[in-house]
Formats: sequence, structure tokens, C-alpha cells
Amino acid sequence: MKLLLVTAGSRGDVEPFAALARRAAPSGHEVRLAVPDDSGVDLAGLDVRSLEADFSAMIESQGVSPLAAMRNLREVVRPVMRGVIVNAAHAALEFRPDVIAWHPKVLSAPLVADALGIPHVLVELVPAMTPTREFPAAGTVTRDLGALNRLTYRAGAAAAGMFRREVDEAADVMGVGRPHHASAPAATLLPISPALLSRPADWPDSVSLTGPWRAPTQSAGGTDGAGRAPAPPASTTDAAAPASDVRTLDPALADFLDGGPFAYAGFGSMAAGDPVARGRALVAAARARGLRLLVATGLGGIAVPDDLRGDDVFVRRSVDHSVVLPRATAAVHHGGIGTVQAATASGTVSIVVPFIADQPFWGAMLQRHGLAPAPIPRKRLTADRLADALAAAPRFQSAVVAAAARMAGEDGAGEALGVLERLAARPRKAALRHP
Repeated sequence: MKLLLVTAGSRGDVEPFAALARRAAPSGHEVRLAVPDDSGVDLAGLDVRSLEADFSAMIESQGVSPLAAMRNLREVVRPVMRGVIVNAAHAALEFRPDVIAWHPKVLSAPLVADALGIPHVLVELVPAMTPTREFPAAGTVTRDLGALNRLTYRAGAAAAGMFRREVDEAADVMGVGRPHHASAPAATLLPISPALLSRPADWPDSVSLTGPWRAPTQSAGGTDGAGRAPAPPASTTDAAAPASDVRTLDPALADFLDGGPFAYAGFGSMAAGDPVARGRALVAAARARGLRLLVATGLGGIAVPDDLRGDDVFVRRSVDHSVVLPRATAAVHHGGIGTVQAATASGTVSIVVPFIADQPFWGAMLQRHGLAPAPIPRKRLTADRLADALAAAPRFQSAVVAAAARMAGEDGAGEALGVLERLAARPRKAALRHP
């Protein structure tokens, strides 16, 4: 099977695709990964094609505010999306795959697949594209709207309409006219654990909730000394990087991890608001609970002033979740699905401070499943609120350990690969012709 994986976004959008690529290659498949630049994901040893788009630079320049994105649509956002949409077409023409698996931002993927006469598979990293009555689309509202939940899934289609010109350009690359209706995905894959999200009864059979995608070296099983299921290795924002040996750690970080109980805090690529105020709240809350604090500043979501630093506060731009999270007493994070799954698989209670998009959804979902205290919206983060959440975290430990045990038996990448193999084996459709 020749498999083209195309993704867009920041680190958390790239890591699951990289994990699937690592899983598919040893099975004898020819896999190419088309990705944005400078995601921070370890892509060594993979066949990689750049989409010539840098989401991390975009985030660092304008933050994660949707209003900022709209203000900078023409100058900043549109060129990045053009890189994804048009270069995905070039990548497919160069590689001639048997099947394409694509991120929802890759708006040209259905057209490209139809032009080649091959199946395409939508990868929903969060449940925002496949309608259900059971919950609203992630990134819209967190309140259950009942029968109206299905209406919230129209938001994604409306956003896609903003980039029709770029999709038309991709059609030109493929030598076809843009159809009024591209084909539906042959399958939809969600690399999410059923321990965190119950599969809706009204999803079609073509939709698979596979569990998180992990590279082949990432195995799980047994328990740690505290009776918690050890985490499959994960990188700084999501579960998908090659395993790290604690002996290769920065010696200063290794010493900190060995120094006693600590809480972890990291907001990944979230850069918005006042990072210094957040740093002060985090340090004050940890000290109020008698905890040391490990901070990953990421792309600027947290800043810890020099006057707050000491032996009980350790700061790095990024750390390896596979080593850090299983040893943390709690993980304070933004609620991206990768970090949610990495923390839960580690048996570590999450305290979610959501910023945007699907993060409030996951904060609410963890609370609903009894896996975390109520999320604290980032504009309401204070030292007192966070200290209360840290105090409450032990009450959720047993439920998180049970969820981790369920996740340890999941083989999400293997299940996804099986779906792709079956689709690639089907007879090809007729390729589209230029009118």
C-alpha cells in the first residue's frame, strides 16, 4: 500500500500522523507524510514532504485568538492555508498513493483523491465533523443542546468556504474542474480513547473511534510503584513520539524529578493573554499546596519571572511527557486532546485550563466522566482557584487509574492501519477528467 498522510496545524496535529507513519512502515507499506514546517515533532527516519506552511510561526506572531486570525486572514492565515491546500495536491501528484488520510484543514484532500480515483479517509483529531445528537461539535459550545447538537457540526463547513479560491487552485494542479460536491470520506478515524469519549450510537459504521495512535516502540502494561498504569511514551504535547530513556534527560531535570512530589504545568502552543500573570498564579498555587512545580513554557503560554524561581520551580521550554507525566501528582494544561490522553494514560489527574477550540469540550468531558475537577477558563485562572483544584485532584485518582488501565490495552494505530489497508485493497474508481 502506498499511503499518503497529510496534516496541518501545530505539534498536536502532526504527532498522531507521525505515529501512524511509524506504525505503517514496518508492515511493508510505503508511507509519505506531508506536514507543516517546524512543528517540533521528531520526524527522523520518515519519508516527509513539506507543505511549506508554518503554523508554529503563525501562532508565535499572532497568538491563538480567533479575532486576531480574522484580522490577519489575508496577510497571515490565508498564505499558510494556501500552502496546505495547494501543496497537498502537489504531494499527491508526486507520490501517487493508493489512499489518502487527511486532517480536516486539508480542504483539498477529497478533490485530490477523486482526481486520482482513490479512497480518502478523514482523520478527526477531535469530534467536530461527524454529526451526532449526543454532544455538540468540539470547539462550539460545551452545553448539551439535545436534538440541536447536530446543528453545531455545520460550523466546520462554513469555515471551509473561506478558502474556495485555494481549493480551486488545487483543482488546477490536479488538472480537473472543481466539482460541486466532492466525494464523502470512505472512512473516518478518530484517534481518541473510548475511555474518554463514548462512541455515539448515531455515528455511521464507517466512523471508527480507534484509540490514540502510538508509534511501535510505545508499549504499555503493568503498573508503577504507586499502582498507576505507566504511560505509553508521549512527547511534549501529544502521544506519538519515540520513547525517551530517563538516562538521556537533562541532568538538572532528572534531579528535579527525583526530588519529591511535583505538579506539572504546560499550555503547549497556547499563546494568549498575560503569560506572566499565569506563571505567578501557577507558582503561588503550587506553593500553597506544598508542591514543587515543573513548568513547560511552550510557545509562550506561561512565563515565570526570575523573582519567583527557586529550588521548588523548574522551568523548561518543553519536556518529554512520557517521562514527566507519570511522576507528576497532577497535570495543569490547556486541554488539547493529545495532552489529555497523555496525562490520562499516565494515570495522572488533569486540571484543564482551556483557551480555545476543543479545549473547553475536553475539560467538560473529563469532568463529566469523573476524571478531573471542573475546568478553569484561562481568563479566570487565579492562584486560589488553582490551589483548590490541586487540593481536589486526589479524589479523581482512582478513576484516572482505571481509565489508564483501559487505554493500556488499546492499539489505535493498528486499528487505523487495518481500515486503511482494507480500503487500499478495493478496486480503484475512475479518475476525474478535466472538463
